[in-house]
Amino acid sequence: MVTLAEVAQHAGVSASTVSYVLSGKRSISAGTRLRVEQSIHELGYHPNAGARALASSRSNIIALMVPLRTDMYVPVMMEIAIAVATTARTHGYDVLLLTGEEGPDAVRRVTGSGLAEAMILMDVELDDERLPLLRGTDLPSVLIGLPADTSGLTCVDLDFKATGALCVEHLAMLGHRDIAVIGEAPAVYERHTGFAERTLDGLRSRARDLGIRMLHRPCGGGYDAMAVTLARILDERPDTSGFVVQNEQAVEPLLALLRRQGRAVPEDVSVVAICPDQVAVQASVRLTSVSIPAQEMGRHAVERLVAKLDGRGTDEVVLIAPELTVRESTGSAPSAAS
Repeated sequence: MVTLAEVAQHAGVSASTVSYVLSGKRSISAGTRLRVEQSIHELGYHPNAGARALASSRSNIIALMVPLRTDMYVPVMMEIAIAVATTARTHGYDVLLLTGEEGPDAVRRVTGSGLAEAMILMDVELDDERLPLLRGTDLPSVLIGLPADTSGLTCVDLDFKATGALCVEHLAMLGHRDIAVIGEAPAVYERHTGFAERTLDGLRSRARDLGIRMLHRPCGGGYDAMAVTLARILDERPDTSGFVVQNEQAVEPLLALLRRQGRAVPEDVSVVAICPDQVAVQASVRLTSVSIPAQEMGRHAVERLVAKLDGRGTDEVVLIAPELTVRESTGSAPSAAS
């Protein structure tokens, strides 16, 4: 491993000069700085992270809390995490990934250790136990998600309430009067996870405004769980002609079950999904969908956090407007077509 002293010898300067070039603590002439930077590049020198942190009182590390739960669609979570990591790197920060379900203990561990100088939280609940600790610390933070009370916080999220409303409006425009919402696993609602609750709020309020009959049923992952949920829906509301699915793992089982029952999509029933574009276009019927803007959410979160670290940021809520893409899974309601 190349040392700072070897860089200094190669550049023909003192070790302290190399240190000043790296830290920016003193003004160095352009010619000397150029020689040092060329030596660093030629020798492949990388400053020791621990020593640099001690010298500057900065770690250049962002902690990202991503609880990986079995009832969540992990690919979306990881896509957001990758967007956070790549964007952070462009600003000179590395990311420490915390995937356990530690809740407030993880926040205490990060704030108490000084390991990271900022934090991004995902999987935000409406009354999240981590938030009092965040409000009580000077550690800059951003939430990817929206709690019930956003005061004193910076939050980035898809506007899930508007997303739910947009799905209802699309089906209503096609003449559907009875719709069913196939939601996330029950545990997601039991935790009062923000994105799920806000989507449901948007669905219900817009359905009420438009005079649409709507029911919501949580659904676990897999074919068997979807079979039970669909049977219950059609037993309770046999005239259901439109489905909104906010559960990536339920998409393909739902389409398969509808085929088995002889219900054609979209001639007999229409399906709208809230999911990544990849899930929508790779389904057995290309789905009309509202996309989850994972990369945009991760990028916005890092940019707001970096602004805070630079002393430029203020607490704000950034809601990304939903966009609905019409594909092959939605059409006129049978009653409207006839």
